Amino acid sequence: MAITAGKPIICNAAISWEAGQPLVIEKVEVAPPQAMEVRVRIKYTSLCHTDLYFWEAKGQTPLFPRIFGHEASGIVESVGEGVTELKEGDHVLPVFTGECKECTHCKSEESNMCDLLRINTDRSVMLSDGKSRFTARGIPIHHFLGTSTFSQYTVVHVGCLTKLDPSAPLENVCVLSCGITTGLGATLNVAKPKKGSSVAIFGLGAVGLGAAEGARIAGASRIIGVDLNPSRFEEARKFGVNEFLNPKDHDKPIQEVIAEMTSGGVDSSVECTGNVNAMISAFECVHDGWGVAVLVGVPNKDAVFMTKPINVLNERTLKGTFFGNYKPRTDLPSVVDMYMRKELEVEKFITHRVGFSDINKAFDLMVKGEGLRCVINMDE
Repeated sequence: MAITAGKPIICNAAISWEAGQPLVIEKVEVAPPQAMEVRVRIKYTSLCHTDLYFWEAKGQTPLFPRIFGHEASGIVESVGEGVTELKEGDHVLPVFTGECKECTHCKSEESNMCDLLRINTDRSVMLSDGKSRFTARGIPIHHFLGTSTFSQYTVVHVGCLTKLDPSAPLENVCVLSCGITTGLGATLNVAKPKKGSSVAIFGLGAVGLGAAEGARIAGASRIIGVDLNPSRFEEARKFGVNEFLNPKDHDKPIQEVIAEMTSGGVDSSVECTGNVNAMISAFECVHDGWGVAVLVGVPNKDAVFMTKPINVLNERTLKGTFFGNYKPRTDLPSVVDMYMRKELEVEKFITHRVGFSDINKAFDLMVKGEGLRCVINMDE
């Protein structure tokens, strides 16, 4: 048993004290895990647009001070009462959503939306006692998405941890616990394109390129990338995208352009922007009779999706997905296995690497729209 088990740990964490201001790396006290909780030593973390969105506090209730971060890899330091699946030394991925294995959703083969542990952006404390496990400057610090991986140690509910093959390189698989896997699963698990089929990907950020990677792995012959930023097109070629469309270049709706160039529409589409107009285009660009459109991007809560009912009656299918329909504890290890078998090419998603002391540089890169994922070494 670790000599720190059952005791508070003092470590460094990057704390966001106010919206949009640089994170401050300082000492934080991390309490021991309580029932069904695990304390994890974070080895690597990466920055996702969700961290940026809540750091900027745009469109939601601001909660500060807070420790952000939710894409990461680490090693179990100690476990709380009732934890049997994990032990000290296990390699894990913290995940922003969970799998309790007991609720109706978890017991269903069709769903990964756990009643107990699904994403809750407003919850900033632990479930067991409604308290924070972080203290700095004598005050409690808010958690983020149940993970808070911008700390060298964090406490996570056991249902939000994926156990890893210890041979998987933590510096790379850390990026698989959110956006990339979401896009990948949206294609492989939900759209399910057949070999030789055509797929349109709306939005070529990390999630969209994860979807493109899924189409490449599935053997799609035409992977059409749709994005308003043409500078993304060259990077997208690495992920199997072989045709590109910028809606700004056309004087008709992009769904009509796609229908014309594919003899009636693509076999499937994946929408990864959250823009409701892109969602409508993604649905209307699939072929009647068999086309499947999958919505991944999160729109404004007041946005309204409108299309003609005949588009549905003509046997087009519209689906939504959450985390690519992967159950974190049951299914995510299979994604890591795909990487270990060299089917999934994870390294090409990682465009920057920095030490923990330079975490604000990672934010600067994302604000400027540079690169896909910046991996942060928590020991540097």
